[in-house]
Amino acid sequence: MDSILVRGNGALSGAIPIAGAKNACLTLMPATLLCDEPLTLTNAPRLSDIATMTQLLQSLGAEVASLQNGLVLAMSSHDIANHIADYDIVRKMRASILVLGPMLARDGHAVVSLPGGCAIGARPVDLHLRVLEAMGAVLDLRDGYVHAKAAGGRLKGAVFEFPFVSVGATENALMAATLARGTTVLKNAAREPEIVDLARCLRKMGAEIEGEGTSTLTIQGVDRLHGATHPVVTDRIELGTYMLVPAICGGEVECIGGRLDLVGAFAEKLDAAGVSVTETDRGLKVARKNGRVTAVNVTTEPFPGFPTDLQAQMMALLCTASGVSVLEEKIFENRFMHAPELTRMGARIEVHGGHATVTGVEKLRGARVMATDLRASVSLILAGLAAEGETVVSRVYHLDRGYERVEEKLRACGAQIERIKA
Repeated sequence: MDSILVRGNGALSGAIPIAGAKNACLTLMPATLLCDEPLTLTNAPRLSDIATMTQLLQSLGAEVASLQNGLVLAMSSHDIANHIADYDIVRKMRASILVLGPMLARDGHAVVSLPGGCAIGARPVDLHLRVLEAMGAVLDLRDGYVHAKAAGGRLKGAVFEFPFVSVGATENALMAATLARGTTVLKNAAREPEIVDLARCLRKMGAEIEGEGTSTLTIQGVDRLHGATHPVVTDRIELGTYMLVPAICGGEVECIGGRLDLVGAFAEKLDAAGVSVTETDRGLKVARKNGRVTAVNVTTEPFPGFPTDLQAQMMALLCTASGVSVLEEKIFENRFMHAPELTRMGARIEVHGGHATVTGVEKLRGARVMATDLRASVSLILAGLAAEGETVVSRVYHLDRGYERVEEKLRACGAQIERIKA
């Protein structure tokens, strides 16, 4: 099992290109199941999760070609030969549940295993199922699989209000509604940029959608969709992660392709902590304002609030801040598993339920630490960049699910980082 070795060596400066969004691409890929014409995605990230979704789509009969060194995905689902998403693939990644809505909408039936993914608390799929039931799906859960059929052979439009914001359930319902009979209105829908990106892609495919970026989505079902070409939106979580490099190490980094509208709440917290974020012709330039950063309080919320997927990385920064910070995790339970690993590096963190109190220290120290999930893994790398001595992060297969060429991008800014092959 590979590890990442990091040697803290002071300020880092340079430019880092930001990839297409993992969470957007994993949502866009199942959209190919909605039509029998080719769907091409450009600016695709090169990640193990993308390979897993590719494997899943191919198992269903879709053709998926990776072109231009993985930056372009050409897909075609002219023949869905299999309507069973098998456990052996689905267990690897939670986003696999997103094939359920498209298959059900297009062909009226699907069997999908309950999904897996990072162990960051219970993330049930009940909202996915409830909204599909509202649209006329008949569901039977048995032996770890969702057996779904559309009553009368086709889903129907419905008005559904999510009891709480769910990105995945919004995505599944949005795709399913494009081919449903009649009008679907999704209330309290997720507003994330990935939802907006999906809606824009579906519209290119012929869907009739209004309201993306707001809490109410209105979809008028059509009889069929067609092929399209669509660029994957910039990954706001990778963007935020690399914005933290000069914040925690010093120096100045320009994030190529970055957009302030993708990370507004996050950038506001950086500003409050003493980190400047400036828009450039190529992206966002980030640097500390004056020496050591200042403690700030953070509460994770659905977009446009502070992203839960940047909480671990922000905690790494606040471990080195002047003062006491409180982080409140309101999206997922069990998402402070990186805290014990950071304390091995000299951090002072107390966790009580959904709150973590961080008392900043002047310097972290290198240690052997273990990644517990995707975002925790990169938070430990950030901490290692700012620590004295060597840090070895093990179990970095988590990292490869969401960050491409991490070592290469950080080395370009002067970091001493390398992968140790198992």
